[in-house]
Amino acid sequence: MKKTKLLALSFQKVEEFVALLGWKPYRAKQILSWIYERHAACFEEMTDLSKADRLLLDARAELRHLEVITRLRSVDGTEKFLFGLEDGRQIESVLIPDEERLTLCISSQAGCTLDCTFCLTAQEGLKRNLKSDEIINQVLTIQGLLPVGKRVTNIVLMGMGEPLANLPQVTEAIIKMISPIGLGLSPRRVTISTAGLVPQILALWQGPVPVNLSISLNATTNALRDQIMPKVNRLYPLEKLMSACRSFPLPARRRITFEYVLFSGINDSLEDAGRLVQLTKGIRCKINLIPYNPYPGSPYRRTPDDQMILFQNFLLKARLITTIRKSRGGDILAACGQLSSLSHDQSCASTN
Repeated sequence: MKKTKLLALSFQKVEEFVALLGWKPYRAKQILSWIYERHAACFEEMTDLSKADRLLLDARAELRHLEVITRLRSVDGTEKFLFGLEDGRQIESVLIPDEERLTLCISSQAGCTLDCTFCLTAQEGLKRNLKSDEIINQVLTIQGLLPVGKRVTNIVLMGMGEPLANLPQVTEAIIKMISPIGLGLSPRRVTISTAGLVPQILALWQGPVPVNLSISLNATTNALRDQIMPKVNRLYPLEKLMSACRSFPLPARRRITFEYVLFSGINDSLEDAGRLVQLTKGIRCKINLIPYNPYPGSPYRRTPDDQMILFQNFLLKARLITTIRKSRGGDILAACGQLSSLSHDQSCASTN
């Protein structure tokens, strides 16, 4: 008999599974509590179930965390995890400590469906979409490795892959993140980052997961965005993307974040900054400027710090909320745009 993967089940399906075992409904809540609140990695850890019940669960169901192939730690405290999946594929997640926050950056695809030229993940191409249990299991596995009392506070789907190209599975995973029965995170503490898939952006905001939206913009003209992000911009050029952003039914006190990676001599001039002001006019938003994180063989260079500050100040004078993101984990290829299962040997070498 094939075992049932509990992490792949919705909460309602877990209740139905428990009923098939002939158990009372409260057993489902016990099991879900062990999985999502206490991060049990196996049935043997569920000590408020009898030995016989645990043996029955083990015979009929499957519960296990992801295989951790490597765990690398940066000099700044950032950690990168390389996970092995059942079919032999590999994905990466990054844990970022920052004062009172502990942010986990997770993957939604093995590889990526897009071809952004600055991103190391894109060089892999798309291997496959992750299933919802593989997405949520990144959180559960890492949480299970943390010291007692330390918890992941924020989750960003900014790892490997384009989350909105895998929206049904991503949505299932997010429901488990924000549900009181699941991880119980506030939707304000969960962020989806997209390169700009317009129909899926609109579907996301009409769906059951009112989480934060972050859009990877990176250029202020279609000609340049065609070079930097060819596939997505040809499908949904800037006019369509920004129109979709203006139509968002944003909740009060919520903003869209526009991520803007700065490349030296390419998109970091004050003329670019002026066009960015015009592009975002009428959208309740904030701008997140990201210093480029190079990887071996990259065609781009990082914008100098003084030019980044000039760019930021221009936006601030135009009354745009603008921050420069602090780069984290660059020494282990864990920074923005550097995630790739192919980078494992390079990042290991950088720490030796």
